[in-house]
Amino acid sequence: MSIVSSSWVDDELRILHDSTLRFTQSEFEPYRQAWEKQGKCDRQAWRTAGAAGLLCASIPEEYGGAGGNYFHEAIIYDAMIRGGAAASIGGGNTVHSQIVAHYILNYGSEEQRNKWLPLLATGDRVAAIAMTEPDAGSDLQGVKTTAKADGDDYVISGAKTFITNGQHADFIIVVCKTDSSQGARGISLLVVETEGLDGFDRGRNLDKIGLKDADTSELFFSDVRVPRANLLGGEEGQGFFQLMNQLPQERLSIACAAATIAEMAVEETVRHTKDRGAFGKSVFDFQNTRFKLAECKTEATISRAFVDQCIVKHVDGELSAEEASMAKWWCTQKQCDIVDECLQLHGGYGYMWEYPIARMYADSRVQKIYGGTNEIMKELISRSL
Repeated sequence: MSIVSSSWVDDELRILHDSTLRFTQSEFEPYRQAWEKQGKCDRQAWRTAGAAGLLCASIPEEYGGAGGNYFHEAIIYDAMIRGGAAASIGGGNTVHSQIVAHYILNYGSEEQRNKWLPLLATGDRVAAIAMTEPDAGSDLQGVKTTAKADGDDYVISGAKTFITNGQHADFIIVVCKTDSSQGARGISLLVVETEGLDGFDRGRNLDKIGLKDADTSELFFSDVRVPRANLLGGEEGQGFFQLMNQLPQERLSIACAAATIAEMAVEETVRHTKDRGAFGKSVFDFQNTRFKLAECKTEATISRAFVDQCIVKHVDGELSAEEASMAKWWCTQKQCDIVDECLQLHGGYGYMWEYPIARMYADSRVQKIYGGTNEIMKELISRSL
């Protein structure tokens, strides 16, 4: 089972999946090794994706988007993962189109939407959201980056880390404290346009275990001045609630990736074990191999069914934060379990970087961490019991 066989996928979405897959294989996959070595995709890849209509698919046409919904985003993401751009432009686009663009759509003024969203849709701006800090991860109330009002500006000071798209991003939503005495109610979201901006510095492109072709960076703000007009939501103190409202879509997207990669791991391992011989027969002919793959296939199919259910509910506006948390923790845990079993069935070849299962193994582990750790997901779920 794969996403194209899901009940909610119609002919239009299948055509979109096929065209996105072929485009990704042609335009992005050939550069993957080079991008892995340099630790990021080329900047031009963003404009290429924008020209192909792969950015901001769920943003209304009046703001430069494709006018679709989350069905279209999920289809594009699956195809980009399968096409070989899971970490680079595929993963980066999830932050860019499914997360940052929707903060602007949902909380931006009409002026902000008209100013910024068309630039995101074309790839002329690359977006990031700066939540995590050296001392604040899943606990967003603990952020220490401050934004102090000064005349017509805010002055931002602080540091962020583990920021996806950090090396390319020139459009960053910064989670900061506009009132450090108010806890969650003192958090606000400010848009920082970095081009030529005094006091803004990019740190190193972080050397990760996996996701080698995705840039993940430290960002530093030293008395960075941005206009008060860059505040999202029209008033201070709305940031934490804006984050809580948007995080379910981010977590659903992580679950979508988990379901796709689990399916790919099974498909790749079935091929390998049927081709690989041992003791006079194929590795697949051993009962243990078939039983292990049967377990993996079953769990991958359950993940797909659960994710499909969540996607439909999300498009209908009915997906709860608890359900998104369930999908995120369960699917990413099963992704890691399945990929690990599949690597084992590859034997020594599974540990070689040239084999797809090795990349899947290295890339999968962080899925249980970002977007809120799986431990935090269980805490959120428990609150609904």
